[in-house]
Amino acid sequence: MKWKFLFFFTFLFFLTNCKEKQLYLVKVEGKQIAVSDSLVTNNDIDAFIKPYREHIQKDLSTVLSYAADTYSKTDGEFNTAIGNFMADAVFDEANPIFKSRTGKHIDMVLLNHGGIRSTLPKGNVTARTAFELMPFENSIVVVAMKGSQVNDLIQYLSKSKRAHPISKLKLVLNKDFNVIEASIGNNPIVADKTYYVATNDYLYNGGDNMLFFQPNDGLYVLDYKIRNALIDHFKKVDTIKPVRDNRFIQIR
Repeated sequence: MKWKFLFFFTFLFFLTNCKEKQLYLVKVEGKQIAVSDSLVTNNDIDAFIKPYREHIQKDLSTVLSYAADTYSKTDGEFNTAIGNFMADAVFDEANPIFKSRTGKHIDMVLLNHGGIRSTLPKGNVTARTAFELMPFENSIVVVAMKGSQVNDLIQYLSKSKRAHPISKLKLVLNKDFNVIEASIGNNPIVADKTYYVATNDYLYNGGDNMLFFQPNDGLYVLDYKIRNALIDHFKKVDTIKPVRDNRFIQIR
């Protein structure tokens, strides 16, 4: 019997000592590797991606339209030519899609001044131009809002004192930045009427502190990026020549 006990205890010894040991992370080290011309090109990888790179470069360089002048988001206090162009382009391209799906019309558009990421230079306009203007993946959404919420939107614009791009909305401020005139489609805003406001998903989710979109009477996701709307608009317009107008002004 002794050998049985000896075997049993020997088995337990090996069993307890052969358990997998738990490992714990005690330190993480790293170093910065600069991406520069000093890095050696992997010829096999470069050859593999070359046809894709050339195809993309060709698409991005294709001329779609022509800009009559150079337009910057700093060329106006309350509305800018480039901001007006972008808001109007979103309306023109998104409204037919929204109407075909819902039978309704977009009433107005609101984008954000900070979303314009470059100038629109004079000369040929390409798809690359659209990527430079709007490098983000922001998509167009349409929000159903009561007129009372639209009034909150208007108060936001009057207090922000920035040229946030708008379309189909008209605002006039006095010298104290109080709203003295506001209309959508040249009609007064009715508090209990539902308006369909096109914007982007970033702003809808509270970006730039635009908290007036929620709650609402409905959200329509168009699955249509602002950048793609710009590209589609460039393809339709031979010459881009937007102007500053009276859609958002201050009377001093």
